[in-house]
Amino acid sequence: MKLLPTRQKQPRRARRSGVKREGRLKFISGAFILPSAAGMALFYVIPFALVFYYAMVDNPIGGNFVFLDNFRMLFNNLAFKMAATNTASFSLISVPLAVILSLLLAILLDSKIPLRSQFRTFFLSPMMVPVASVVLIWQVIFHYNGALNALLANFGVDPIDWLKSDYNQLVVILLFLWKNLGYNMILYLAAISNVPVEILEVATIEGCSAVGKFFHIKLRYLSSTILFVTILSLINSFKLFREVYLLTGDHPYEGLYLLQHFINNTFASLDYQKLSAAAIIMSAVMIVIIGILFLAENRFGKDVEG
Repeated sequence: MKLLPTRQKQPRRARRSGVKREGRLKFISGAFILPSAAGMALFYVIPFALVFYYAMVDNPIGGNFVFLDNFRMLFNNLAFKMAATNTASFSLISVPLAVILSLLLAILLDSKIPLRSQFRTFFLSPMMVPVASVVLIWQVIFHYNGALNALLANFGVDPIDWLKSDYNQLVVILLFLWKNLGYNMILYLAAISNVPVEILEVATIEGCSAVGKFFHIKLRYLSSTILFVTILSLINSFKLFREVYLLTGDHPYEGLYLLQHFINNTFASLDYQKLSAAAIIMSAVMIVIIGILFLAENRFGKDVEG
């Protein structure tokens, strides 16, 4: 009878020690996570909440709640409309071109053409060039007295100022593609190399053409990479402000006045309400677009997962 209590106490002690050990591990884990959580709150969560606060008040000092009035005023602002239209048109043209052209380049380099290494180096070289040097190259080419006008003069074409003409957005699209095609191409090459060779061999035995293998096999295995490249290109299209700013300054020609110019000029005038409302709208549009892309990828590539 005396042995029964000792047999009951040992599991209880083990459970208590296990609970203490688990609590100690949670405390240690929380201590390690705390600096990251504090940094996340300080630099992301709190500023994000402040942006919503500024977008809902008439000014940061008074703090009178006006709800959606700042958004209504923003949609009636001609500068915002022009910036949003230019940014949308630029992204709608440049992002699909960056996704499709880089995929075509990857397929070309995957087909065992001569001088593959030289072509790969050529398309990757823009990644090693500083932004200021890129802008200098584009100024030399597209300036009124630049190399392109000098070349066209040989064919009797009158010189034009490309950055102040109706073709100014085309100039920036070429700059965007020149900078981003190489990196996207490398991502596609890595994805193509992971397509199962056995499936391609079976398709070849069954008499499937190269075009059929691409659309029915390779493209489905590339769906996740296409999604990633599209999101990356979309983000990069919104980050082209540096190049355009160095080329044209604060107030470029109408066709190059992007949302980043509007936000930058609004910040310079300390109009926090308008700035916050524009930032929220821009973030919401990005979230919706990326969500649609994820849904499309899940629908298209779900049969090749794993």
